[in-house]
Amino acid sequence: MKVSQVFFTDFRTEFHGRGLADKLRRLMKFAGFEKIDFKDKFVAIKIHFGEAGNLSYLRPQYAKAVADYVRTLGGKPFLTDCNTLYAGSRKNALEHLDTAAMNGFNYETTGCRIIIGDGLKGNDEVAVPVPNFVHCPTAKIGRAVMDADVLISLSHFKGHEIMGVGGAVKNVGMGCGSRAGKMEMHSDGKPLLNPELCVGCGLCRKHCAHGALTKTGGKMSIDHAKCAGCGSCIAVCPRDALASSWDQGSRLLNEKTAEYAAAVLANRPHFHIALICDVSPNCDCHGENDAPIVPDIGMLAGFDPVALDVAGCDLCNKAPRLKNTWMDDLGDSGDIFNDAHPDTVWHSSIDHAVRIGLGSDKYELVTMK
Repeated sequence: MKVSQVFFTDFRTEFHGRGLADKLRRLMKFAGFEKIDFKDKFVAIKIHFGEAGNLSYLRPQYAKAVADYVRTLGGKPFLTDCNTLYAGSRKNALEHLDTAAMNGFNYETTGCRIIIGDGLKGNDEVAVPVPNFVHCPTAKIGRAVMDADVLISLSHFKGHEIMGVGGAVKNVGMGCGSRAGKMEMHSDGKPLLNPELCVGCGLCRKHCAHGALTKTGGKMSIDHAKCAGCGSCIAVCPRDALASSWDQGSRLLNEKTAEYAAAVLANRPHFHIALICDVSPNCDCHGENDAPIVPDIGMLAGFDPVALDVAGCDLCNKAPRLKNTWMDDLGDSGDIFNDAHPDTVWHSSIDHAVRIGLGSDKYELVTMK
């Protein structure tokens, strides 16, 4: 089995010396970033701009460090993400751009333009063949993402309430899918409602983009024919009345996401960066963020997104768990992401990614001081 190199540095900087943005650029160079031919190439920097109300997303200064480096190498960078499936602040391009601007992402702060990958309504997509597919012969990917010559993923490494872990594979696979693509990836996991816990508050209905929830006799009910399986209702229910049989849904979601990532990355240069900081237990798609569950650890970079994710999980599991967080009343199995969301199977995306040739789960961690 191939062993991939993953390059790492911590968040320490010199007193009165160079800052973290410069350290990120040095890590990229150390990891071989300049091996890519950027001359006159369109370069998509895939990032998550953060949901309105969330404060754990990556700061725009990191995006600027990446964009400026691309430009010095002759490339034409732009920041991108695709619209969300759920009914949040980024479900169409106008609201998505407004949210990005509110969270500090603009030309002045990042040094490059923002292009929403799947267009105004989330339906500007390309059907892209999936190499070695098992579930998805083709992936529905945002057109602007596929028009780029080079793809760089800049990921906030964190937990995820459905996938277990949000890293490079999730950032590329789920993040580059159009709204229809996201629906395809989510379609096997449908929420279940416990009527004994439901109080009929209707909050889930307000967050459903597909009209799948109705109120009958003081209780909510779900029309699974309309449900996209995005999990937004589960996230907002104040009574934990909504849950899902994720044993199948989470695994299939992870596997489909890995296949979408393989489609995005096939046959073109790509590079991956993950920052392990503000490690929230849930996705940045939430309109809030919980306290970090581990201390800030450092930055990862390399050419293999799978190895990058495995290294990120290993580093988090070696770190001490913080107190007064999501983890306080949960067990300690040695795997913080499994403990945070016991019904998820985060390693299934890694296992499937290896099977279809997206990358390796074996890595050598190379540290830059």
